[in-house]
Amino acid sequence: MSDVSGDRASPPTRRTALAGLVGGAGAVLAAGCTPTGAAPGARATATASPSAGGPTPGVMTLFDDPGFNFNGLMALGGSGQRAGEVGEVLTAVNTINQAGLSSQTYVQTFRKLGDQLMAAPQGSKPDDRTTRWRALRAAQYYGQALFFVLGSDTPGDEEQLYKAGRGAWDKFCGLCDPAPVTANVPYGSTPLPVWFFRPGTAARRRPTVILTNGSDGQNVDMWTYGVQAALDRGWNALVYDGPGQGQLLFVNQVIFTQTWEKVVGPLVDWLTARSDVDPDAIALTGLSMAGDLAPRAAAFESRLAALVAMPGCLTPWLGFPPEVREILQPSKEETNNIWNKEVVPELPAADAATLKKRFEPFSVPAMLDARQGKMFTDFYTPARRIQALDITDVVGRIKMPTLVLDYQDEQFYPGQARLMFDKLTAPKDYVKLTAATGAQLHCSPMAPQQHCEVVFDWLDETLPGT
Repeated sequence: MSDVSGDRASPPTRRTALAGLVGGAGAVLAAGCTPTGAAPGARATATASPSAGGPTPGVMTLFDDPGFNFNGLMALGGSGQRAGEVGEVLTAVNTINQAGLSSQTYVQTFRKLGDQLMAAPQGSKPDDRTTRWRALRAAQYYGQALFFVLGSDTPGDEEQLYKAGRGAWDKFCGLCDPAPVTANVPYGSTPLPVWFFRPGTAARRRPTVILTNGSDGQNVDMWTYGVQAALDRGWNALVYDGPGQGQLLFVNQVIFTQTWEKVVGPLVDWLTARSDVDPDAIALTGLSMAGDLAPRAAAFESRLAALVAMPGCLTPWLGFPPEVREILQPSKEETNNIWNKEVVPELPAADAATLKKRFEPFSVPAMLDARQGKMFTDFYTPARRIQALDITDVVGRIKMPTLVLDYQDEQFYPGQARLMFDKLTAPKDYVKLTAATGAQLHCSPMAPQQHCEVVFDWLDETLPGT
């Protein structure tokens, strides 16, 4: 971390630099995308990026703004697992671009699409299968709206939007065959909601994967990045909300914790008590920032048989641009003075919304302020909490076989996956997904099926007999 307290330039200079930063960093922070320098604009059709020399060659351009584009690609990529529909997503994209891309138009369009799917389709009476898959797509689209709601005209709708998506997810789950077992696993004063998916109800022990979400994903993303693939291979899959995620964040107001082993431990307790779980074949995966959380848990939870970091991440704080990190000083007072007097006054509205979104999982006051359309005033406390997620010094404790994924043009944590791999002393493998097959970018948003193939082929090979 750079310490600029001794030679800090005058406020106008700092303000100018930070205002410039957030114009690009807002995109980085919003979705992990490398800034292209392009201003948000109206693109009426989806095209492949023609710029071979650009930061993400070959990526489909849905929106000129890279932050919105990344999220749109996630919705489009989910179509392969029925967590989206290509025609629905592209129609929404064109509607947003024609109206003028903004958080407001994005939220309105995807929220409306979710509402339509939760209603009966025109001209027919849907059976349970139709209702099930429409609900899964609705969960995706509500999640898309939720991501940008703090930058819209109705930031106070955040909890309501979360509950709409959760309702769609629960409706989908209730219509699965077999339906997942639902429970509340003890964790402190706020239990963890879990959904335990099984490929069948036969009374035999099966391998099980615990799927860990990142800092802003929803349950539907765990379907796309693991549940369906696990079921297809005869595995059980456990989806859960941890601190800073889903219900615990948006409803219970429980923020991220540094000690993720205290989250995973109770989940393993719950699983090993079941007669349909092989206690010697429990794997843990971590998507996005959970590429830091899952390895942290694995370093202290010896009952896990395998670990997958997607991507490997040692230091989540490095996912923030240096100009943001340099705001943080040793003194809380100095840090918050810089933030409130020199940074916040110069933040454009879109970039302010980005920072509200990125900090809310680490600060309840920040989240509540954001829902009222206000900027949080305490930068220091949540920034220190993000810093505390560094796992550089504990990775060496991991003993189980570990797969570290990396991505060409990784935007959040470039280089960190390889650093994690090098520090591991356990049996290990490293795979980099690339643009050659459209699997580039953070979490391979255009290729989740390829992503799952790599992960579950490795798991099947690593845990023989499963």
